[in-house]
Amino acid sequence: MKTQKDITKVLEMANPDGKSRWLWWLLAAVILLLILFAVLRIDQPAQVRYQTEKARRGDLVVTVSATGTLSPVNEVEVGIEVSGTIEKVFADYNDQVKVGQVLAKLDTRRLEAQTLQSQSALEVTKAKVLQAEATLQEAQLKLGRYEQTRQLSGGKVPSSTEMDTARANLARAKADRASAKASVLQTGNTYKDNQIQLNKAVVHSPINGVVLDRSIEPGQTVASSFESPVLFKLAEDLTKMELQVDVDEADVGLVREGQEAAFTVDAYPDQTFPALITKVRYGSETVDGVVTYKTVLTVDNTSLSLRPGMTATATIIVNKKSNVLLVSNAVLRFSPPQTAATEKKSTGGLLSAMLPRPPASASKLAAGANTSGNQQQVWTISQGSLKPVPITKGATDGAFTEIAGSAVDAGTDLVTGILETSNQ
Repeated sequence: MKTQKDITKVLEMANPDGKSRWLWWLLAAVILLLILFAVLRIDQPAQVRYQTEKARRGDLVVTVSATGTLSPVNEVEVGIEVSGTIEKVFADYNDQVKVGQVLAKLDTRRLEAQTLQSQSALEVTKAKVLQAEATLQEAQLKLGRYEQTRQLSGGKVPSSTEMDTARANLARAKADRASAKASVLQTGNTYKDNQIQLNKAVVHSPINGVVLDRSIEPGQTVASSFESPVLFKLAEDLTKMELQVDVDEADVGLVREGQEAAFTVDAYPDQTFPALITKVRYGSETVDGVVTYKTVLTVDNTSLSLRPGMTATATIIVNKKSNVLLVSNAVLRFSPPQTAATEKKSTGGLLSAMLPRPPASASKLAAGANTSGNQQQVWTISQGSLKPVPITKGATDGAFTEIAGSAVDAGTDLVTGILETSNQ
């Protein structure tokens, strides 16, 4: 009896009432609908919105930037070759000077005394020459009388010894005269040197120009033992200046003589000054591991607003093209990823849809996105999907690039990026 009752209870549990049965069916239906919805969401391809930009026609200017320093075309350092004490200074900063104008003068008393002393020595040697000539003349006359007397006496008088002595005295007189003349040359050169030193004690301007720098004061002692000290720095013409900039080795191949440029200085940040390249030097300079080449630009400074030593930032125009087809460089950088929607779908049914799939490679690029030299593919949208378009790249200014291609014209929408990705 007990076993019969247990069986009856089990059967009653296995056969619930109608209300419980409907609840079970409703729960099963909801679960099935959720699974079907998830499968549909997985199998439905993602909808992608792309950001585009139109190709346009315009002017392209390719530039190279470099920094440098302004300086006069002709700058002269005026020094002095003699030592002494500065007595007077006749020129100051910014003074306009002319050729031959006196800029400064040393205390010349010592040099004047040396000049007078050498002049006196010269006069003494000249007097010695006269004395030597008189002695020579006396020796010549004496020898002449001896020869005449010896001829009249038939060779008896004067004696041979007296004749030899007279000849020796004549030769000695000639030597003394030659020595005196040499002394005149020596003392004369000393006198000229002292005169030159005296003249160099007065500093004159070698050019017409303006005084940029003055490094002396009255009473200052200058010494020119091994090298001439610089007293003044003059600029010949500040209306014509030059800008020397350092062009990086990566850009020097684009820079040529005759190219136009423009530059700015900190003193006038809102003003741009024109310039023209006159020379690109072959010699290189290495600073902090960077190889640069000195490039010289001429500058018109008629207004005298620019000053030597100013640091300038120059922009050199290395290429200029008009009315060419241009695209943003973002168009060239865009590469669409290969999405899961374009991969081959699995045919494993419901179980395959419920099981996780391996993730698609985010770095895998679409076919045909390779770049070879100036040849590249960009992307446009056709019927809601991406379409590759081959183009040929030209010059670029860093923001826009010149392109050529039969499938691209002004107004063509080209893809620059992805705005969003969503499932419908």
